[in-house]
Amino acid sequence: MSNRIGRRTLVFSKGPRITSRYTLVGPREGRGPHALDFHEIMGDDTLGQKTAEKTERLMLEIAIAKTLEQHGTEVHDLQFLIAGDLLNQITTSNLAASTHAVPFIGIYGACSTFAEALGLAAVLLQGDFADQVMVGTASHYQTAERQFRYPIELNVQHLATNQVTVTGAAAAILSFADRGPHLTHATFGQVVDMGLKDPQDMGSAMAPAAFQTIKDHLADTGRSLEDYDIVFTGDLGKQGSKMLRVLLERENYTGLERLQDGGSRIFGPGQAVGAGGSGAACIAVMTLGYILNCLESAKAKRVLVVATGALLSALTVLQGESIPCIAHAVVLEQ
Repeated sequence: MSNRIGRRTLVFSKGPRITSRYTLVGPREGRGPHALDFHEIMGDDTLGQKTAEKTERLMLEIAIAKTLEQHGTEVHDLQFLIAGDLLNQITTSNLAASTHAVPFIGIYGACSTFAEALGLAAVLLQGDFADQVMVGTASHYQTAERQFRYPIELNVQHLATNQVTVTGAAAAILSFADRGPHLTHATFGQVVDMGLKDPQDMGSAMAPAAFQTIKDHLADTGRSLEDYDIVFTGDLGKQGSKMLRVLLERENYTGLERLQDGGSRIFGPGQAVGAGGSGAACIAVMTLGYILNCLESAKAKRVLVVATGALLSALTVLQGESIPCIAHAVVLEQ
């Protein structure tokens, strides 16, 4: 199969590109070190909506609309919309998609959803099943806290290993237009479950999945970490990033100075965010913002984006189940 190398990695020889994009973040994210990398910073966490769930839906709808507007694309120009989020039955994406007359593929990869969507979009383009595909995701601090932990009104004290769900939304169009970075490879990960059960430390739970996907990608491509200007994980946070580095060092990988993490970078050192950021929007806004800006400014020429997801539910945690995790990787080149 000419479009596959090794066991897990797909090659996109036709060179699909990210040709339009839009990122929207909340006020706290806008106070972080990457504020200038985002297209829009919300004035507040509500956007005038009565519930955080309605806000999250509106955020995704705005990201989709602004992405379409960027180069005058019409909804009927798209063949597919691929989107997912963290809420029960990906309700944010389902409701946002209901306002657009385009075939919808709803996916769930927790915080890895955006990279999974990018890879699937490239498959559709490479296979001549489409010539324009939109991908998107969103998350909101209040909705995720309510579903996976505690309502914020309880003011539960977070541990140092806790991560804060990023309030944000992102959308992008992949096509063959002559602009934007190429998506050249995708390595879809396997579910990794090391038996960890602490939902207050999802970074440590996800690190082995990131390690497995990086290991598989490098084995399939014959590359090393040094072949990438940035190896961008998300969102392991500070705790998970330390765990990933330990795993790579144990197997004598070099080039660890290339490692960066979206969850660790999106907030500044003076912000009370525990181990950093997480959420479906974290890797999405950091990839379409920070990483694409690095590529466009020639600060980087080739980036490996490795998005991680903790595939837990509120119910499985209460039942004492372990946390299965996954990581999907895509290569972006300018």
